[in-house]
Amino acid sequence: MSFSMALQLLPSTLTDGLILGFVYAVIALGYTMVYGVLELINFAHSEIFMTGGVVGVLVLSAIATSASPAPLLAIIIALVVGFLAAGLLAVGVERVAYRPLRLRGAPRLVPLISAIGMSFFLQDAVRFFLSLNGRFYITPPSFPAMNQRLNVGPISIQMKSILVIVVAALMMLALTYLVNRTRIGKAIRAVAQDRVTAGLMGINVDSIIVITFLIGGGLGGVAGVLFGLQYNQLDPYSGFLPGIKAFTAAVLGGIGNIPGAMLGGVVLGVIEVIAGTYLPVWTGGAMGTEYKDIVAFAVLIIILIFKPTGLLGKAVAEKV
Repeated sequence: MSFSMALQLLPSTLTDGLILGFVYAVIALGYTMVYGVLELINFAHSEIFMTGGVVGVLVLSAIATSASPAPLLAIIIALVVGFLAAGLLAVGVERVAYRPLRLRGAPRLVPLISAIGMSFFLQDAVRFFLSLNGRFYITPPSFPAMNQRLNVGPISIQMKSILVIVVAALMMLALTYLVNRTRIGKAIRAVAQDRVTAGLMGINVDSIIVITFLIGGGLGGVAGVLFGLQYNQLDPYSGFLPGIKAFTAAVLGGIGNIPGAMLGGVVLGVIEVIAGTYLPVWTGGAMGTEYKDIVAFAVLIIILIFKPTGLLGKAVAEKV
């Protein structure tokens, strides 16, 4: 590949990286919120993301087959349903798998194992549900209006990709406002800073934890619907790799830090897509697209060596 051809591919490559990065960022927000409050890595979040996406896409398909709705309205309904389904599922996981252990003062390793167990349980539950209908995966309905392309100079982007970026950005802005400007947000920050003192000041710590799981899980559900729309397929294992990448993005940006999760997701998505686009050509085929993950994690390791707290680990005082 010549230098001029590489430059021609760069705008579309960066656009694809931003789209993927925004999806990672929204998933990463769920990880970082729960960690900020409980210092718990909720590894079941990747399956909550997948389940919310499956429910949202199924609702979207039902709407598309039973009526002829405006595509944007149908997608908004699917996003709301995905948010509610994943949020309520996250609350249920917290109530069943985490709260009993927390109240009994279990060592931190025990909730981590419980999270991994819930992850496998949700995978198999969704697989069983889909198999009842003879499915192993689902695909969202195709809306011609969403597949149209907008051409801006050298960039050609589908309308559904623009929707992914806009919705992800709005969700991030709404979460930032909620955490920093509302009473609930102040309570979340108080519980994140010191649960015992927050309880003594009259804050219902358990309720705040439930709200945190609801919001974090709901964001994962929205990301799941966006992921299904963008990449046209969801299955019981669709949450595994994006979940790992989103957790990596949260660590990269500074775990427990909302702006850090956003930045980490975008950076990781851009690095991954650039590596996947240019590696096969620059190495003469010796390194294929599958090596993009190695490059992304190598960059993570290098950054953490020089800045162990992540990109924004020291720049932002709030943990949540």
